[in-house]
Amino acid sequence: MIATERLVLRRWRESDAAPFAAMGNDPAVMEFLGPPMTADDVAQAIERQNAFLDAHGHCFWAVERREDGAFMGFCGLKPGAAGTPIEGRVEIGWRLARACWGQGYAREAAQASLDWAWRHLDADAVWAITVPANVRSWGLMERLGMTRRHELDFDHPLPGLEERLKAHVTYSIERP
Repeated sequence: MIATERLVLRRWRESDAAPFAAMGNDPAVMEFLGPPMTADDVAQAIERQNAFLDAHGHCFWAVERREDGAFMGFCGLKPGAAGTPIEGRVEIGWRLARACWGQGYAREAAQASLDWAWRHLDADAVWAITVPANVRSWGLMERLGMTRRHELDFDHPLPGLEERLKAHVTYSIERP
């Protein structure tokens, strides 16, 4: 678990499924991520993140607001996806409910995740990917001090991905 001034990053719970499903069916949240999430997609994602946590000590942790315990989305670290330039490297990622946008929560959670990585992992860098059109996401990457790695931009190999979501940009930040 990671605690910040306003947030808790923690293991996923069964009670996270409903608000995560709502996020996964919000067209604004999913605009650059793919189709709406089914109940099976949600269950598999939660299971996958908890499996990463058990195997590696980190995952895309569930994010809750300290003030009221509300589920807000996720942020954290996981192994980069197979078939991508960051395969097996430490990937940082985030996704928050639309009501949580524009309040600094993503940056707070991402910075806490980076700080955790530098304290607990021996990785020389942390990596991130997104589609070029996702200005909010790569903008946060840059505010975190990440650098665009043009030579590692790629088409994502995920099957069934819409053409507009295939191209991905790659960012990294080196250990301070």
